[in-house]
Amino acid sequence: MTVLLEKGRYRARETDLPADILKAQTLRQCAFGCDEGDALDARCRHILVEDVDNGDVLCCYRMLLLSGAAIENSYSAEFYDLSNLLGFSGKMVEMGRFCTHPDHTRDPDLLRLAWGAMTLFVDAHGVEMLFGCSSFAGTNPEVYVESFAFLNARYKAPQAWMPKVRSPDVCCFDELAVCDVTPAKATRALPPLLRTYLSMGGWVSDHAVIDTKMDTLHVFTGVEISTIPEARKRLLRAVAG
Repeated sequence: MTVLLEKGRYRARETDLPADILKAQTLRQCAFGCDEGDALDARCRHILVEDVDNGDVLCCYRMLLLSGAAIENSYSAEFYDLSNLLGFSGKMVEMGRFCTHPDHTRDPDLLRLAWGAMTLFVDAHGVEMLFGCSSFAGTNPEVYVESFAFLNARYKAPQAWMPKVRSPDVCCFDELAVCDVTPAKATRALPPLLRTYLSMGGWVSDHAVIDTKMDTLHVFTGVEISTIPEARKRLLRAVAG
């Protein structure tokens, strides 16, 4: 267990202890409403952001370090064909199961500390690409037509890294029938995690995966560390500092 960052009432820890993994799974079950344990938990490093006073875990996510063909062992590879990313020569990390306690979803201090800890992890391990699945609530793509069209028009992945279809149940963004897209409305419907990725220069897949088990729509999301805007890097490292 390693304390990465402590500011104000919150502390961020990196851990792989079974008792801490159980705490993360308990929070994930509370946030997502279903059993959140899987085989990847034992292979990941887990970041827990907790209340300093009482030790309650209020935010968590897991980090899976990968390189080369090992990307096929990621959670995202269950839903996407990631063969294009085999050509990425740098170290990658999959950030997954990011969630906050339902009573603290709008706490900016909590989220800043979580991203500060992520920055420290990425720098410490020489990570060159961060990726994961951003989740939209529910399984009806029609609810998010404008948002998906907006992402497809402005944030589509570079062709060299574009994830290909693997899942049998997907919504292809190019096939959406959209007349007009209001950027403000489209952006409001984006999950907070995805908005953060995009603010760092992130990009998305050209389709969403419909996951009935998790009652969610997954959109593959990636960001190359070298392309994060300098102002954003300074802000993240100021929080981490």
